[in-house]
Amino acid sequence: MSNGIDLIPAALYARVSSDRQDVDLSVAAQMRALREYADRNGYSIAREYIDEAESGRIAERPQFHRMLDEASKPEAPFKEILIRKTQ
Repeated sequence: MSNGIDLIPAALYARVSSDRQDVDLSVAAQMRALREYADRNGYSIAREYIDEAESGRIAERPQFHRMLDEASKPEAPFKEILIRKTQ
């Protein structure tokens, strides 16, 4: 969706808490949906972060924390974070 429009650099974040989750909730399905959303809505994908087998109820999500650390830097490679609500 470039059409001469400046794209917004974004990070994509996906997480699953176990490898037994439904196919619609898989990391691959989440990332596919996020990429499609980004393409349709004027985002360029600057980074992708994935935490597999990490509970959403605990704070130990390494890629999530890495993403937030990068976002807080003045030279952050992205301006927005896209996630897909799966519940």
